[in-house]
Amino acid sequence: MNVIETKGLTKKFGAFTALEDVNLTVRAGEIYGFIGPNGAGKSTTIRVLLGMLKATKGTAKIFGLDAWQQPVEIHKRLAYVPGDVNLWPNVTGGEAIDLLLKLRGDFDKQKRDHMIERFQLDPRKKCRTYSKGNRQKVALVAAFASGAELFILDEPTSGLDPLMERIFQEEVLALKEAGKTVLLSSHILSEVERLCDQVGIIRDGQVIESGTLAEMRHLTRTQFVLETKQTIPNLVEQPGIHDIEQKAGTIHFQVDTEYLSEVMAFLAPFEITRLESTPPTLEDLFMRHYEVAGGDA
Repeated sequence: MNVIETKGLTKKFGAFTALEDVNLTVRAGEIYGFIGPNGAGKSTTIRVLLGMLKATKGTAKIFGLDAWQQPVEIHKRLAYVPGDVNLWPNVTGGEAIDLLLKLRGDFDKQKRDHMIERFQLDPRKKCRTYSKGNRQKVALVAAFASGAELFILDEPTSGLDPLMERIFQEEVLALKEAGKTVLLSSHILSEVERLCDQVGIIRDGQVIESGTLAEMRHLTRTQFVLETKQTIPNLVEQPGIHDIEQKAGTIHFQVDTEYLSEVMAFLAPFEITRLESTPPTLEDLFMRHYEVAGGDA
């Protein structure tokens, strides 16, 4: 079952096209990573999904319901955490959490207290005294303590320290184990790589690549560190090999994934004594897309 589905989603602000033909599919029980730099269209897509903006063209559905025409029914079943949380200045953090949970109608005091402890939040302080990180904690506690089926998280760890980021990641994985669905918009690529089943890369309002990391890694290169008993002639001339460097008797280079078999067959006769390979990371893939874009520009 598809929890989120957009088809041909386009949003224009006057002459400016913020989103163009965006197609997203997020299945039930998966964590979908939505990545791109500031201004790429992540938050605009999320605002359309939440019913805050009306699409110029195309469709956006959550739980099979139209995001613009049926937002109330949709919001009963989802929790949303923005990247910059604004709270009522004169209420305490605990009061804000309670209000958000009671609005949903699924108040669970034990779960709320557990999350407050997990995120090391002092709920007695007024919201106006909170740092950005503590405001994020209030929203995260309210979200994770809810019984929502879908969690839409838009740069949710903005302002959190590394320890709290780790707690956040553990709680997101717990949601997946419970069969919940998560749309995670983030610029922290290591976080997305660790958590997400599927990844979509958005650039200039268009989704330019999507799929599992395993499916997407064919688009980039594997890092190799190599030592052999015999000198390797003409390595630079082999197809698929790039960025060769010699370091203290060790050869460092990159190989296009589609040429791995041919490169390994070429290297085997030279008596390999050390071979280390590192699969391409999400950051490699992300940067390759944006470097290519810059070069084209």
